[in-house]
Amino acid sequence: MKTSITKGKENIVELEIVIPAKEAADAYNRAVSKISQYVNIDGFRKGKAPRGIVEKHVGTERIKVEAIESLMPKAISEAVKENDLDIITQPSITSYDFEIGKDLTVKVHVETRPEVILGGYKELKLKVEDSPVPEDAEQKSLDNLLSQHSSFELVVDRAASASDTVVIDFEGFLNGEKIAGGEGKNYSLDLGHSNFIPGFAEQIVGKSLNDEFEINVTFPKDYHDEKLKGQPAVFKIKIHEIKEKVLPELNDEFAQKVGPFKTVDDLKADIRKYLETQHERTNKQNIENEIFKSVIDAAQVEIPQAMIAREVESLKADYQQRLAYQGIDWETLVKSQGGVDHLEETLTEDAKHRIKNSLVIDKIAKAENIKLEPKDLEKKFAELAAVYGMQQQDVLKELGHNPNALGSISQQALNDKVRDFLVANNTVEVVAPEKVEAK
Repeated sequence: MKTSITKGKENIVELEIVIPAKEAADAYNRAVSKISQYVNIDGFRKGKAPRGIVEKHVGTERIKVEAIESLMPKAISEAVKENDLDIITQPSITSYDFEIGKDLTVKVHVETRPEVILGGYKELKLKVEDSPVPEDAEQKSLDNLLSQHSSFELVVDRAASASDTVVIDFEGFLNGEKIAGGEGKNYSLDLGHSNFIPGFAEQIVGKSLNDEFEINVTFPKDYHDEKLKGQPAVFKIKIHEIKEKVLPELNDEFAQKVGPFKTVDDLKADIRKYLETQHERTNKQNIENEIFKSVIDAAQVEIPQAMIAREVESLKADYQQRLAYQGIDWETLVKSQGGVDHLEETLTEDAKHRIKNSLVIDKIAKAENIKLEPKDLEKKFAELAAVYGMQQQDVLKELGHNPNALGSISQQALNDKVRDFLVANNTVEVVAPEKVEAK
């Protein structure tokens, strides 16, 4: 077998593979025999028809294609190895010249991995701002904990306040006509944390139990329903209940109720320990991100458009799948995000970022001989099992049905090893955040 290569644009390489005439003829004869096993030819049992009859019945081109397809996997593999090509897509046959008794010539296109030129990625000296625990973090944590264990008491002797929750009936009207889907019965609304139309909850504050009244609001200009965008509307309201949130007392009994604590001081100490752990994790993540950003920015790579297009399609498919799980219509989302062109632009930038990250990681791994070991994958499988609440063997079983997912997990595991290498071989100083002077 002889091979020659021609490098084209966008990392496309054309392989010209020449198979010796005898080898090509043998493959052709094997193809005749194989095809004759499953075609029905009058007057002959399957597999017994002469070559000439089979050729007349199915055509020589079909036989040639069968022969080429049987030869090419091994031939392409040898050609790729011989020319040290790092291919990233399935090879595609673009043409062939097949005449029995002569050498078979096949031209194949392959796409190779873009060349990455690494900048500095070791012995860097960087700085990252500290992410200190806010002074009021402990108190906010206590307040949240108290709120989680709060109760509600019915209010009958005063009007609703901004911190209350009310149970209401409401009905919306636009130009005197009912708004489709704009009504509710016995709806519970937290007046202090409402995601309703701006001004809706605020106009209920000050109203009393059993009050019936109207409020005027204007739908936001970016509202998802085209008919309602920026439109004024009237809502009829009736208050059925007003409920006040009552917080428990912060004492030793409460501390014992919410955890393995004897006193409030024990609870506070645990909160401080948690906040400090979070502080350390945040700084660790920021350090990793700063190193990785510096390494990525310093690297140079030209990414082929075909590679970007494939990644965009992959991102789009993932996006659509996630939206489907959430019950969100794709077309509606596209409109809300500024149209197809804007979304495509966003996905394209995300694709470029992801591809460059992956290429740089692979380049560093190769340069530093960083390889995946069974324990690295076992760690990722254990993490997935914990996230999804599954047994590790069940995770492996699911991944066995999805080779793409397994490849993605392997890439993630390699990412982790390279990131660990970068953290160990660079220095990042954590500095106090800059103070912003008040104007």
